Order: sequence, then structure tokens, then C-alpha cells
Amino acid sequence: MASTTSDDVQSSVDDAQPSIGQLVQEASTQFSAVLHGEIELAKLELRSSVKNAGAGVGMFVGAVVLLVFSLTFGLIALAEGIVAMHIWRWAAYLIVFGFLLLVIGALVFLGIKSVKRVKAPERTIATSKETVAYLKQHDQHA
Repeated sequence: MASTTSDDVQSSVDDAQPSIGQLVQEASTQFSAVLHGEIELAKLELRSSVKNAGAGVGMFVGAVVLLVFSLTFGLIALAEGIVAMHIWRWAAYLIVFGFLLLVIGALVFLGIKSVKRVKAPERTIATSKETVAYLKQHDQHA
């Protein structure tokens, strides 16, 4: 029966465990593989999201185009409904036209009112000027 010494046990333990350099290299390789996998997953998810967004935008554009064309029929139907109330056809269409002008005027008024509320970012401008002045002052002392 062969006797084992502590040196033999230590030697076999050293052979079974990789060195620190090998561990670092393996960890780096595995981290790189995981990182590349995450990047590929993100690309696939983004590609799918962009396709869905593009399809959604296309559907909205189609809906807006159909809405614009259908408004024409709705306005004609409104004018013909006024004609059915025994008003001359030309007057009925003129009434619808006047109604549209009122709606347009209201939208323009609200748009102008909304644009007038737009203001410059005064606090941001003030703090930016203070920062520039502070940096200039400290730059001169340096």
C-alpha cells in the first residue's frame, strides 16, 4: 500500500483547481459571450418593436386619409339635409361653408392663444449664465 504525503495531496489539489489567470480569462470569455447575447437579444426586440411601430403608424395614416375623404361625404350629407328642410340648395351649401369657416376661425384663435403661452426657459437660461460667469471667474484666478 502506497502512503500519501501532504505534498502529494497538495499537488493533486493544485492540478484540479485552475489558476487565477485561467479563472480571469474564463470569466472574461463568459462575460463577453453573455454581453454579445444581450446585445443580440436587444437588437431582436428593437427590430420587432420598430416593425410594430411602423405598422401602427401606417394604420393611423390610413385612418386619417379615410377620415379626410369621409368628411367630404358627411358635409355633403349635412347640406342635403338642410335642402330637405326646404332651403335652396345653394343656400344649404353656403350654410355648411359658413359653419366650416366658424370652426376654422375657432381653431385658429385657439392655436394663436396656445402659441402665445410658449415662453423661453427663463430659469435654465439664468442658471446657464450664472454657470458661465462662475467658470470665467475661476478660470481667471487659475
